[in-house]
Amino acid sequence: MYIAGFVIPVPEDKRETYRRWSEATSRLLIEHGCIEIVESWEDNVPDGTRTDFRKAVAAKSGEKIVFSWQIWPDRESVDRVERAMAEDPRFEPPDDLPFDQKRLIMGCFEPLFSTRTG
Repeated sequence: MYIAGFVIPVPEDKRETYRRWSEATSRLLIEHGCIEIVESWEDNVPDGTRTDFRKAVAAKSGEKIVFSWQIWPDRESVDRVERAMAEDPRFEPPDDLPFDQKRLIMGCFEPLFSTRTG
């Protein structure tokens, strides 16, 4: 198992646009081997005194935080899809992408353990 994680500031009024975009992109990622994708819309994201999700992505007033993760079989699968993204025009971001890609945080992680059930 290998995890790709994202923190994304999205304008609150772009929630449905983001959902549609992420759903379409998810289908492509699954086609390329992703096991599971979770897209989460901010519900309770407290402001921190030193750092927090909002500060990490320089969220502006009226933006909500999306916390997203993808479960992949292994790092090699992520490396393969990254190469495919450069070649497959279906991965080209739309002109009306509902967030600022420059403020997105992305990282990949090797799990230490998992307590997933059912």
